[in-house]
Amino acid sequence: MTGALLVFAGGGLGSLLRYLAALLVHGPLATFAVNVVGSFAIGLLAAAIPIEDSPARLFLITGLLGGFTTFSAFSLDAIGLVQHGELGRAAAYVLATVVLSLTAAAAGVAVAR
Repeated sequence: MTGALLVFAGGGLGSLLRYLAALLVHGPLATFAVNVVGSFAIGLLAAAIPIEDSPARLFLITGLLGGFTTFSAFSLDAIGLVQHGELGRAAAYVLATVVLSLTAAAAGVAVAR
């Protein structure tokens, strides 16, 4: 039960942080930034906290970053761009998000090691 509460608390905090990011930066750029920052953080924390079911990992990775990062919002943003006929922008957004998020996660792992 403690693990569930840690995930719950972290998820709430992560969602609040994502909301605040959306207030600062509007539209797909907010989602893009959150995903790249979150990818770096998850790489960093996954390497720094290797025990899968540790309380810190449950709170920070599963909860906080699970609530903070926005893959479903990313998908919706991409579909919205396509529906508005912005195919080039949609393709650039998807490619940049995936490439930079993977790069950020790898950088986070490298920094932690």
